[in-house]
Amino acid sequence: MKTVGIICEYNPLHFGHVSHFGKTREVLGGDAAIVCVMSGNYVQRGDFAVFCKHARAEAAIRCGADLVVEIPSPYVLLSAEGFASAGVFILDKLGICDHISFGSESGDMDTLQEAAEALSSPEANVLLKESLGKGLPYASAQQRTADRLMGSRSDILRSPNNLLGIEYLKAIAVYKSPLLPVTVERVGGNHDGDYGYSASAMRERLLSGDEQWMLTPQAASEVFIKEIADGRGPVSMKAYELAMLSRLRAIDDFSGLSGASDGLDSRFSRYAASAPSISGILDSIKTKRFAMSRIRRMLMCACLGFSAADVREPPPYIRVLAMNSAGKRLLRAARDKAELPIITKPASISKYPGRAADLFAKEAAATDFYVLAYQDEISRSGGHEWRKTPVIIDK
Repeated sequence: MKTVGIICEYNPLHFGHVSHFGKTREVLGGDAAIVCVMSGNYVQRGDFAVFCKHARAEAAIRCGADLVVEIPSPYVLLSAEGFASAGVFILDKLGICDHISFGSESGDMDTLQEAAEALSSPEANVLLKESLGKGLPYASAQQRTADRLMGSRSDILRSPNNLLGIEYLKAIAVYKSPLLPVTVERVGGNHDGDYGYSASAMRERLLSGDEQWMLTPQAASEVFIKEIADGRGPVSMKAYELAMLSRLRAIDDFSGLSGASDGLDSRFSRYAASAPSISGILDSIKTKRFAMSRIRRMLMCACLGFSAADVREPPPYIRVLAMNSAGKRLLRAARDKAELPIITKPASISKYPGRAADLFAKEAAATDFYVLAYQDEISRSGGHEWRKTPVIIDK
C-alpha cells in the first residue's frame, strides 16, 4: 500500500480538500494511506486559525485522512518557501511516505518541475538578488527572475497553488528526499475552489455569523458546530486586538524576529508602539516593498515571541494531532523509521532537552495565547498544550 503526504492548513476543511483526497487515491490506488502535515493554531497568511488545530485535524480524519501531524507554529509563520520546506522536511523524516500530493492550478508537473529547477539555479540566485537590490518585493523579484529564465512558461508562477507546489519541489531537491510528487489540478480557480467556495470565503461567512454548513462536508461541519456550541470558535484576530497591542508595545527591538530584514523591523519600531489598532499598525507599515502577508506574519511572530533563531534549523520533533485505525498502524511503522522524535504524549518532550523542549514550550505558550479568544471561560485555561493528546477516530 502506498502512503502519500499532504501539506495543508484546512482553515477550514471544505469539499475541495475532500476532492483532493479522492483524486490522490485515484492516482495512487484506492487504498493509499494519507498523512497530513498541517499548520497548528496559526496559519501561513499571518492569522489565527478559525478553529483550533485538534478540531481541524479531527475534521480531516473524519473526511478521509489517516494521520495528521503538526508543523510547529514558528515554521508556519514563514514565507511560502519556509512553510513548504518545513512541511517537506517533516514528511521526509517521518519515514513512511513515498509520495507527496499537492493541488495546483496547472496540473502540469513537468512545467512545475522546470520552474523549481530554474529557480534553484545559481543564475536565479544572481537575478533574484539583483531585483531585490532594486527594492522589488520578493514575489515580484522571483517572478521577474522566472520571466528571464523561462520566458512565457513563467506564467505558471502567477497562481498561488502552483507557486506553493514549486516550493515543495524545491524542498524535495534540497533535502534529497525520495518523496515522489503528484499534483492534482484544482477545478474552479483559487477564489472559487472545487465546489464553489474557497476556505477564505468560508471563513468570512463563519466570522460574520453566517454558518453555511452546506459548504462543508457533514463530518467536518459536525466537528466545527460542536466547537462553536462549546464556545471555542470561530476565532478571529479582532478578538485579540488589545492583547496584541499590549504585547507589541512591550517590545523595544524587532530586529531579532523572523522576517525582520530590509528595514521592516524599523517600520515596526516606528508604528507598533503608537498606533491605536492592529489595522492601523498594518496600514502604517505597508509599502510597495512589503507585502501585507509578510507584515502579518512578522506581527504574529512579535506577539508570540518567535525569533529568527527559532527557525534557523528544521523542526526538531513531530507532534501527532489525530489518527484513525489506519493511522495507528502508520504511527507504529513511523516509530521504527522516523528520524525525529514523535510526540503523542506532551510530557514525553522532557526526554528531548534542548531545542526540541524549548520549541515545544514556545508552542505551548502560543496555544495559551490562542485560547484567550474562546467564549467559554473554562476553555481559556492555561496549559492546554500540555494536557492534549491526539484525537483518535476508530474506523
